[in-house]
Formats: sequence, structure tokens, C-alpha cells
Amino acid sequence: MIVDDDPMVRTGLRLILGGEPDLDLAGEAGDGRQAMTVVGELRPDVVLMDIRMPEQDGLTTTELLLSRPNPPRILVLTTFDADDMVLRALRLGASGFLLKDTPPPKMIEAVRAAARGEPVLSPSVARQVIAAATGRYEPLRPQAARELATLTEREREVAVEVARGGSNAEIARALSVSVATVKAYITRIFAKLGTDNRVHVAMKVRDAGLL
Repeated sequence: MIVDDDPMVRTGLRLILGGEPDLDLAGEAGDGRQAMTVVGELRPDVVLMDIRMPEQDGLTTTELLLSRPNPPRILVLTTFDADDMVLRALRLGASGFLLKDTPPPKMIEAVRAAARGEPVLSPSVARQVIAAATGRYEPLRPQAARELATLTEREREVAVEVARGGSNAEIARALSVSVATVKAYITRIFAKLGTDNRVHVAMKVRDAGLL
């Protein structure tokens, strides 16, 4: 589902995503308030969420949607790569963010990745966004450190590799374990940190100063 107050942006995204046989465009909304209703009716798997909209902004809408049972994966759409609102959306549990000028093939793959539960951070700007989050939210460091203290040493190692952007296969190679073992560790990490989102894990690792 597409949520954006600009009809031209919605049209462009519709054209990009509409031709893919494995993607079904469930619907659209022009602002956050409308999105709340339409998401409830259509139950999309993934929502592309503009961050700045009239009536109700994307951040408020993201927070409200993610507080519902079985929420959709939310990808924040932004024009700016280090926008404070994007960083806050990631902390709320958004699956990631995309720049609005992301090339169509990468946009399509990002939607597929989000549907699979994988994090989506534009590679060219992910490092500076996470660095900005670490610097601007220093008061969260003690809290994040306490949360990560609940992990075992091996779980923390896996969490750090997640924060570095490693796939399950890459983490398995780095730690000399099987992919199945990595998946088991990540499941436990999610449970202990109260999330099902790799981006959220990465933010907590950065906040705790482990990277």
C-alpha cells in the first residue's frame, strides 16, 4: 500500500510496483488519517509511508499502525537521507527507509525484502543515518546497554553482525556457525529485545556503543 500526499509520487510508485507479478498493490492513501482506515480495511503486508503529510504525519501514523496487532511492515519514504523523523520512525519499529529517488529495481526489491521481514536501509546513506542516530540520541545509551546486557555473549556477537548489515549467511561465515544457528540466535535476540525487526536491533547496538 502507498501512503503519500503527492498524487504524482503515488502515480510513479504505482507504475513502478504495478507491473510486478508477485506484488499486488492493495491501495493508496493521501494522508495519515486516511491511511489508518485503509490499512484496517485492506490489511497490506507492506506500507510505503511518506514521512511529511498534512492532517497526520507519517511518523504518527507509523507509531499508531505498529501499535496494532499484526501490523504491516512499514518502509518510510523520504527526500532526505538523515532526516530526524526517519530516525525516529526506525526507533518506533519501521522496517527501514527509502529515498524517493531510489531506482525502480531497488525500490521493487526493497518492498520484497520488507515483506520477507528483512531490513531496508539505502546502502549509500545507512551509515550516516545510524551515526546520526547514535550522536543525537545519547540519552538512550544507558537504556540500550541495559537491554543488550540481557543477551549472552554469543547473542551480542550476532547482534553486532546484524548491526553491520550482515545477512544470515554472512553472519554464519563470520562466526563460523551454521545459518540455522544464526537464525536461532536472532530469534532469541528478537524475543529478549521485544522486537521482530533487524533494523531495531541495529539501532540498539549502536545506541549501546557496541559499534
